[in-house]
Amino acid sequence: MAMATRTDTGTDHHRPGRKRKQPGKPPRKPSLIGAVWRSTIGKKAVMAVTGLIMLTYLVAHVYANLKIFFGPDDLNGYAHWLRTLGEPFLPREGFLWLARLALLASVVLHGVAAYQLSRRDLAARPRGYAHQRRRASYATRTMRWGGVILGLFIVWHILDLTTLTVNERAEPGDPYDNVIATFSTWYGNTVYIVAMLALGLHVRHGFWSAAQTLGAGRPGRDKALKVAANGLAAVLTCGFIAVPIGVTSGVVS
Repeated sequence: MAMATRTDTGTDHHRPGRKRKQPGKPPRKPSLIGAVWRSTIGKKAVMAVTGLIMLTYLVAHVYANLKIFFGPDDLNGYAHWLRTLGEPFLPREGFLWLARLALLASVVLHGVAAYQLSRRDLAARPRGYAHQRRRASYATRTMRWGGVILGLFIVWHILDLTTLTVNERAEPGDPYDNVIATFSTWYGNTVYIVAMLALGLHVRHGFWSAAQTLGAGRPGRDKALKVAANGLAAVLTCGFIAVPIGVTSGVVS
């Protein structure tokens, strides 16, 4: 009498109840973009690239802000030029909105990558590990808290000088007087100056980190990169803070 070793339902005789694996489609390979984003080095690269995009914007922004020292015609004229840039190929304020969307995407990607890297770092850290290098710990804390402060400031800045929601004496279409109205209050000065100090520290550490991530760091270049990071942070901080100081001191009125 013959003994059947398998049933017609595909159940293994030696392992009752377990069905044979049916041939199926091979697992789908992750996309290149997805693989890069999921990797630690990919997130660092995203942070570096978006950081450089935002840094480029900051350099242009501080240059524009300093036009306030040349009078209302210079600053208001620049603001008008931004709104008409690209016409007639682009609609009015078309370039401005493209720049805003690019900046928004950079800020979101930068912040999400920073948060996820921070979570990974905490998860990978052995329990009870308390002996960290002082310099690395200081830089890490500065970047984290600086990022939070700058994120909150961006919201305030938009409500203050873009939508004019919190600027009580603001008038649409008059950037020069709106800036003066902001820095004529103690809280406007305080919020702005604290945020710009945080920005300087963030740029200082961020520029150095981005250079290392993108492969620009070399033993012979490290000193030059540090000087560049410190100089860039100082120029941006002083340039931005010069505006509220100019308004408060009466140089700009």
